[in-house]
Amino acid sequence: MNHIVTVQEAVTAFEPWMEPTDAELDAIDAEMPVIRAEMELLDAQIIVIDRTPCELDKRRIRRARRRLLAAHRDHVNGRPGQTGGAA
Repeated sequence: MNHIVTVQEAVTAFEPWMEPTDAELDAIDAEMPVIRAEMELLDAQIIVIDRTPCELDKRRIRRARRRLLAAHRDHVNGRPGQTGGAA
C-alpha cells in the first residue's frame, strides 16, 4: 500500500523568516520608476504586436523608450523619481 504524504516545505513555502528584508523592500522601491517605465514600454509594444504601428503608436513607443532611458539614468545616478515628463 502506498501512502500519500504532503511535503511540508512545498505546502508552507513562505515562512515568516522568508519575507523580504527592509533593505530589499527599499531596493525594490528605488527601482519602481524603472519598473513602471519598462511596463509602459511593454504596453506600447503589445498594442502594436498584431498590426502595423501608425504614427501615434510609433510616437508612444519612442516616448516610452525615452522615459525608460531617463528612469535608468536617474536610478544609476542615485536620483530616484526624477524622471520628469519627457514628452
